[in-house]
Amino acid sequence: MKYRTDPKSGNQLSVLGFGCMRFPRGINAKIDIDKTEKLIMSAIAGGVDYFDTGYIYGGSEQALGEVFGRNKGVRGKIYIATKLPVAKCKDGGDFDRIFNTQLERLNTGYIDYYLMHNLSSARQWDSLCEMGIREWIAKKKAEGSLRRIGFSFHGAQNEFLILIDAYEWDFCQIQYNYMNENYQAGKKGLLKAYEKGMPVIIMEPLLGGKLAAGLPKKAVKFIKNSGVGLTPAALALRWIWNQKETTVVLSGMSAPEQLSENIAAAETAEADMLTETETELVERVAAVIKGAYKIPCTGCNYCQPCSHGVNISGCFAGYNALFSSGYITGMAQYVTSTGATNPGKNQGARNCVKCGKCERLCPQNIKIIKSLEAVSRRMEPVWYNAAIKLIGRILN
Repeated sequence: MKYRTDPKSGNQLSVLGFGCMRFPRGINAKIDIDKTEKLIMSAIAGGVDYFDTGYIYGGSEQALGEVFGRNKGVRGKIYIATKLPVAKCKDGGDFDRIFNTQLERLNTGYIDYYLMHNLSSARQWDSLCEMGIREWIAKKKAEGSLRRIGFSFHGAQNEFLILIDAYEWDFCQIQYNYMNENYQAGKKGLLKAYEKGMPVIIMEPLLGGKLAAGLPKKAVKFIKNSGVGLTPAALALRWIWNQKETTVVLSGMSAPEQLSENIAAAETAEADMLTETETELVERVAAVIKGAYKIPCTGCNYCQPCSHGVNISGCFAGYNALFSSGYITGMAQYVTSTGATNPGKNQGARNCVKCGKCERLCPQNIKIIKSLEAVSRRMEPVWYNAAIKLIGRILN
């Protein structure tokens, strides 16, 4: 494993961090703690020392805490990052209430890296300051229960540039990959943070897995025939590690194969390591993707659950698959992801009532209502309902 130095603290952080939002789950949608434990312990054995979770990550904090309880001594070998859900803070009393819950869930007495979750505007930060967040951070740091303070960002670039100067942050976390070089904080934000001596944690390096297993067939063919000997995931990760301004790259790994592949890639991570051939390959692949994906959904599911049952990310995944992998593949994925053939459980785009709640929660700022309308027109033609009912009767 390769490590990069957090210049603010001197901590040696593994270039590959474990994003804990996508722990393996069973058919009941609950985290499979045994599979998760094996993944976490294998990651630590492979040198991964940075684990990123969050208050709203559906059992993720509890799972980590249980693994620490099962494996004494592990907690002291790693750095935990978790997040304060800004949207859930209505007054200063919420800071302690949420933080104490997180310490209990994580089975620990301190958090190494604590983030303001999805802090996307100076107005949000001002609101937190009015609630006393500055004083609260100082108190927690003084007592040792909070070691480093930062924020994760999903907003416009100009807001990031304001936020990064609004407080003495210890680190920041941004979305960054070869498809999002100029999106949200982007390259300009990355360079600004680096100039301020801040470690930068990278999220969505594979764009919700789309740069690993969801590439258009043409892009996959380009990579296979390039002679570089890299998988799509390794190529995407190397593109980020190639930039010295990045510190930790988070990957939401849910299977041993993903972990093994990413650790192998991390063991070669160096700044300025991309060859001319690899650089040109990334440019060619990016051009193909831009022409294939119609909706920039990463599958983070911040928009879920929909009060009317729409599987928003599932709808978008099927729609994008139709353009990138063909009509049959796209329709098959759409029918499966929306549960269309299960009586009473259809989660298709046509169920949208245009309430707009999802759009206020989307970190990608996708126009979800209009996008679902487009999905419904393409994926649910006039014959769709009758065909689905027939298939449903046969299957059931």
